[in-house]
Amino acid sequence: MDATLELALDLLRRPSITPEDAGCQAVMIARLEALGFQAERLRFGVVDNFWARFGDSDPLFTFAGHTDVVPPGPLERWRSPPFEPTAHDGYLYGRGAADMKGSLAAMVTACERFLTACPQPRGSIAFLITSDEEGAAVDGTVKVVERLEQRGEKMRWCLVGEPSCANQLGDTLKNGRRGSLNGRLLLRGEQGHVAYPHLAQNPIHAIGPLLTALADEVWDQGHDFFPPTSFQISNLRAGSGAVNIVPGELEMLFNFRFSPAVTVDQLRERTRLLIDTGLLNEEIKTGQVFQYEVEWSLSGPPFFTPPADLVAAAMAAIRAETGLEAALSTSGGTSDGRFIAPTGAQVIELGPLNATIHKIDECVPIDDLARLSRIYEGILNRLLG
Repeated sequence: MDATLELALDLLRRPSITPEDAGCQAVMIARLEALGFQAERLRFGVVDNFWARFGDSDPLFTFAGHTDVVPPGPLERWRSPPFEPTAHDGYLYGRGAADMKGSLAAMVTACERFLTACPQPRGSIAFLITSDEEGAAVDGTVKVVERLEQRGEKMRWCLVGEPSCANQLGDTLKNGRRGSLNGRLLLRGEQGHVAYPHLAQNPIHAIGPLLTALADEVWDQGHDFFPPTSFQISNLRAGSGAVNIVPGELEMLFNFRFSPAVTVDQLRERTRLLIDTGLLNEEIKTGQVFQYEVEWSLSGPPFFTPPADLVAAAMAAIRAETGLEAALSTSGGTSDGRFIAPTGAQVIELGPLNATIHKIDECVPIDDLARLSRIYEGILNRLLG
């Protein structure tokens, strides 16, 4: 059996639902220590992480990833049990096959072949692995990076193994991500009986024009490799469930995926102005005054790696293995690259197809596992060989 597939099967059999690791990291550490890596287990709260390094010289190339997976959902809807990896029609099925245990296996086997052929690379190799990427992401990569920064250990290049490709392995290379800003609006009116609306203040009615204003706002025109900032309402909640009660308050959850063309402070201020204007218009129209508050949380700022030596090495390795010219992209959600890029490291994301991630019957083409490992090996050869 191909070594990458064999290791992927071992990892996939372990039900590492976030923030559990279920022994995945121990498997990886054992393989890396056999190559001469010095492994450091770093546990923060209930989260297992590890930092493993081969060599002590610069430049430092780092593989980053996560062993945790999202919950599988209804088990009866899977074609086979999600933690019993199964091959069918050339695909390997299992929770984490694409996101991202297949990538982790490919990273390890790429290092095994590279260090066998090149036992004294022109620099160092490291692994930064967490079990907190799919969850709160507060005791994982961000904490390990803080530890590395405190002792002056600097990465020059970092490859995050997130599933990046759309239709074929190697068709997309992510060299940045948009920022993610979350908001919670609490709009207060006054509860009352629906038959006496003049004695109540309905926040659902008040928010209608405001929703249109927020959804129609053009926040920016995009920036270099980034699309324009997007605004999405993810949840609206109001009412007691009774048909004869005017609700007293409304909660709205929303999210910005933003480019470097706009700052967090600018988004917050423009949102405040739109809310104030909308509620002022409502007061003029109805005479009713509504109070509100907004809570903000930043999941991560945008980051961008200009095309340079890391991007060039990755694109050349992809071209050699697949014949494809990878497209550079900053689309998609956030990744742990947002915690690494601020250290000054060049960061890219390269992994398997992302079509089935977080879905029932998550899967990856079996042949792509060995091919991804060879791409990773090719990047190591070009940067450290």
